[in-house]
Amino acid sequence: MKLQFAPSESRFHPRRATPCGSLRILAAFATLLVAGNVPAFAVSCTTQATMQPADRDSVVAAAAPMAASLASQDLGVLQSSLLPSISGEWDGIRSVAQGAGPLFKGGAVHWRNIYLLDATELKAPADTEFFCTNADNTLTVTVNLRSLPPGRYGLLIGDSSSTPLAGQLGLILAADPATSSQWKLGGLFVREGALDGHDPVAFWSQARSLATKKSSPPSWAAWYSYDVARWLELPVDFISTPNLEKLNKEQSLAGTNPADSLPLTIAGSTQAESASGAGKSWKITNIRLDTTLHVADLGITYEGAGLTEPVAAKAEAVAVMSGLLKLHPDLRENFHGLWAYAQKDGKQTYAIEVAMHDIP
Repeated sequence: MKLQFAPSESRFHPRRATPCGSLRILAAFATLLVAGNVPAFAVSCTTQATMQPADRDSVVAAAAPMAASLASQDLGVLQSSLLPSISGEWDGIRSVAQGAGPLFKGGAVHWRNIYLLDATELKAPADTEFFCTNADNTLTVTVNLRSLPPGRYGLLIGDSSSTPLAGQLGLILAADPATSSQWKLGGLFVREGALDGHDPVAFWSQARSLATKKSSPPSWAAWYSYDVARWLELPVDFISTPNLEKLNKEQSLAGTNPADSLPLTIAGSTQAESASGAGKSWKITNIRLDTTLHVADLGITYEGAGLTEPVAAKAEAVAVMSGLLKLHPDLRENFHGLWAYAQKDGKQTYAIEVAMHDIP
């Protein structure tokens, strides 16, 4: 069990504030998300197999010490590698790097994919889409970056497969200046590559198996298992691959998105209320994947009573968890536990994680 008690004025932990338990860890010179419209300027992407050896070597040489610094927690390396325009963001980047330690400790990063992104013809920061096609034109990966400044960039995706959490790393490097081979850190992304000893293939297989079972109500565990598989596939959300497109299509055919059932009213009672015959209800406003503890949890946000006494706040949170699992027992069987985040007037007042076997 993991407790977090926060005063009413505190805000959500930034890793919990985005849909689908978005545990995306971001420190970048621009907001790097899936973009909508793309500019009419010429941009290009060169994949690892087709780039010049000198270009690849220079990018890898710059990225290698940054990756190693996550395992060793020698964060001075990262600070000295920052793109000058984001030097003021160091506090956030340092927090990201410190949190990444457990994912890479004791291992070495091996680069899975390397891309060179040329956006030098942009006239100003713009939403930009790159099509990265392999040497024999059989596979295209799409990279969508929002508010990207003009310049040359290196995008590296790496894995630390020798560590229990199989840490994944995404780095965006920027050529400084754009015409040089001096690469600086522009974006840092980390994510688990395995949860509870299972990789994305295992969770995808679990999702398929659950989706084929007829149940009433439809299996929410199937939907969220697809979310886990997607989470473990890549450390970033701005890359689209044929494999991810296939996963997304499967998920869309697996049933109704649980988000469409929200807000969801949960009827229940705490132990004290049960003894007196009293009860109440709570409104769940969000459910998403939550890997705060590096396990396959689900996080639920609900409208609480604004309780500040820890025992009472915990009792309320557990009652909400129990009520949800009574409606959707398949979640209990396929996930490690639940996080409950109580909100009052839009502010978080309490948070707790409880393993499934400890929820009544």
